[in-house]
Amino acid sequence: MATPSKTAQTPQRSLDQRLDALRRANEIRSLRAKLKKDLKSGGESVDEVIKAPPEYVLTAKVFDIIVAAPKYGKVKATRLLNQCRISQGKTLGGLSTRQRDELVNLLKQR
Repeated sequence: MATPSKTAQTPQRSLDQRLDALRRANEIRSLRAKLKKDLKSGGESVDEVIKAPPEYVLTAKVFDIIVAAPKYGKVKATRLLNQCRISQGKTLGGLSTRQRDELVNLLKQR
């Protein structure tokens, strides 16, 4: 006799909690969009963002941040990450000290 599968369910959230989460997500998206725009225009440097990332960008993928900078396309960004042994799915907050330092040094050289 097969037992019914039990799946973990997310806890129920109140309307206020859902609205707060939505507000925070929208704020983070706006801040990231501004950061990417600043990277593209040269107002921010990609190596400085990776070296000391603001809190709102810690969950962003390193690949996406590098690609947002001028002169870095998908191919160059992939090569950089492979050279530093960093997965394309790695977030800024998930980088080890070695990975962060190695990536910053490579970005400064270019």
